[in-house]
Amino acid sequence: MPNLNPAGKREDSRVPRHIAIILDGNGRWAKKRGLPRTAGHAVGAETFRKIATYCKDIGVQYLTVYAFSTENWRRPQEEVSTIMKLLGNYLQEAIDTMEKEHIRLKIFGDTAALSPELRAMVERTEELSRHYEGIQANICLNYGGRDEILHAARRYARDYAEGKTDGELTEEGFASYLYSAGIPDPDLLIRPGGEVRISNFLLWQCAYAEFYFTDVLWPDFTPEELDKAIAVFSARDRRYGGVK
Repeated sequence: MPNLNPAGKREDSRVPRHIAIILDGNGRWAKKRGLPRTAGHAVGAETFRKIATYCKDIGVQYLTVYAFSTENWRRPQEEVSTIMKLLGNYLQEAIDTMEKEHIRLKIFGDTAALSPELRAMVERTEELSRHYEGIQANICLNYGGRDEILHAARRYARDYAEGKTDGELTEEGFASYLYSAGIPDPDLLIRPGGEVRISNFLLWQCAYAEFYFTDVLWPDFTPEELDKAIAVFSARDRRYGGVK
C-alpha cells in the first residue's frame, strides 16, 4: 500500500493525473463461478465504486471508465437490461454521493439511445458537477472511439457551414468537439481481463497514454492491483516523441 499523508493523499508525486480503465472480465468472472453473466456485472459495479473512491483518496484528478460500448448492444437482451439497471442504480447513488462529497461525474457517449429516465439522471449529474471541484469520474456509455471522432467531425462541419469557425482546424480545436473537451488526456490506460487491445476506447485521447494490461478480471481488481499499475507507470520514461 502507498504511503498516505494525514489528508489521505498519496505522497508519491508520480500518481497519474488521469487514469482510464476498460472494465473487462465481468462475464468471465461469473462464468468461472457458475453464475449468470449478470452477476458479474453487479460485482463489477461495486468494484468501480471502490476503485473510484481509492482514486479520490490518492489524488487522481480524473478517472474514465469504459462501461458500455456502441458494440455492446449486440449482447443478449437480458444482459443489456441488467447493465442499464445497474447504471441507473449507480447514477442514483452517485447523485447522493456527489451532493455529500462534491464529486463530479460526466457521461461520455451518445445518450440519445438511453431511456428517458437514464437521460434525466445523466442531466442531473452534469448539473451537479458544474458546482463542484475535485476528482471527476467519467463513464463511457454507448461510447465508441471512432463514433466519437465522427461525432466531433460532424459538429465541426456544422459550425464551419454556419460560419461559427474560421476553418483553421488544429488538434486543440478539434479536441474541443470531443466528449472529453476540457479534460486532459489519460496518462495511464489499464485493461484488466487478459485481453491486450484497447477495443475502440479513447482512440484520440490515448495517443500518448501508457498502457498496462493484467490477467486479473475486473471484479477482482483491487486497490492493490491499481497500485501495481501505478508503480509500472511511475517507472516508465515518458518522452512524448522527444529525447531526454
